[in-house]
Amino acid sequence: MSIFTRTYWKNALEQLKSVRVLAACALLVALTIATTLYIPLPNNLHVFFDYTPKALCAMLCGPVAALGVGFVMDILGFLARPMGAFFPGYTVTTMVTVLIYALGFYNQKITVPRIAITKLIVNIVCNIGLNSLWNSMLMGKAFVVFLAGSATKNLLLWPIEVLVMVIVFRLV
Repeated sequence: MSIFTRTYWKNALEQLKSVRVLAACALLVALTIATTLYIPLPNNLHVFFDYTPKALCAMLCGPVAALGVGFVMDILGFLARPMGAFFPGYTVTTMVTVLIYALGFYNQKITVPRIAITKLIVNIVCNIGLNSLWNSMLMGKAFVVFLAGSATKNLLLWPIEVLVMVIVFRLV
């Protein structure tokens, strides 16, 4: 079903009424927060492992609920494990990330190319673009400084992340 149809968005809105879907999303939000493991790297870079539960949650709840789910994920994640001062830009990044996953996976046949393309879009738009912008604003360094390091990290990790997502999606 295409994201450009009225039926797609009507179905996505209906997900907000499903207790079963909301409960599953709540469990995946909790899993995302509980498994917020990361490897710190220089220049304020981190390797996170929470992308798979975010993608699964987005696939279940759809794009309408994804924005709220992303907001809740980020706020609760910050409260559970604060890493520095709170900055709303990172909340926007989480919301956009979950929205992109929802647009890529909700009511769609999950294929390896779909996973690879969706993850690449998330990496470029959110992880490289938005996070470099927020880091630049917060730390007063040039945007390009963060962009270069983030692009290198995200493009190197992309095939590994896709492989992990393929394995998890096949298990689910």
